[in-house]
Amino acid sequence: MAVVPVRRLALLGGGFSTDDDGLLDDWVLAHARTSRPKVCFVPTASGDAPAYVDHFLSAFRPRACEPSVLPLFRRELDDAALRAFLLAQDVVYVGGGNTANLLAVWRAHGVDRLMVEAYGRGTLLCGTSAGANCWADGSHTDSFGPLTFLPDGLGLLPGSVCPHYDSEPGRRSSYTAAVASGALPGGWALEDGVGALFTDGLMTETVTLAPGAHIYRVEADGKNGAVERAVPCSVLPVQRGGPPPTVPGQSSMA
Repeated sequence: MAVVPVRRLALLGGGFSTDDDGLLDDWVLAHARTSRPKVCFVPTASGDAPAYVDHFLSAFRPRACEPSVLPLFRRELDDAALRAFLLAQDVVYVGGGNTANLLAVWRAHGVDRLMVEAYGRGTLLCGTSAGANCWADGSHTDSFGPLTFLPDGLGLLPGSVCPHYDSEPGRRSSYTAAVASGALPGGWALEDGVGALFTDGLMTETVTLAPGAHIYRVEADGKNGAVERAVPCSVLPVQRGGPPPTVPGQSSMA
């Protein structure tokens, strides 16, 4: 009897592009299906920003993994090679930037279908900001300028996602309003510094870099409002060691 692979997603409120301790990235690698995983960075949401790519490679080359990058704005692989490359990865790590643009470019190249196939085969999919938004049914985004709702995504994670819940003015009120009105389904709001692992669509592990950072389940209350429920998170063992670095070319937008 064939073994059905476990399907896993990780939503990150940080990582190599914003945190100088690498704890969230180490946490992701610890959940890979092999001790030396192949990790592919997908920087589509930033327009394949070279500085962002360089920062990923600098952060992951010293680790026990095999890092690579999938560029799409200067695509190098034909359809067959692209499929073979993505399905060979143990971890796909999607960077931040513009969620709407990411989805459009993926669909133009058929990457959306390949992500779904990789997920079904047991590849761990993860990402931060736009790279967290893309997996859900919908998300909260500034892809169009002002903060708004985007009822679009790959649908691998039921519901919606909102990144930067505590760090960007207006995020919290705008997201809760979208959920309250039904513009977005209920979902998960991530403060910076947290990580959430979903197994077959269910949250199975939550972590944080600091005790004060949280993940929230946000749902409509049926009375034209929304309710938040803080999800307990385990604190990763080492705290941040200083201010986050600035990564040229990597937008904080999602």
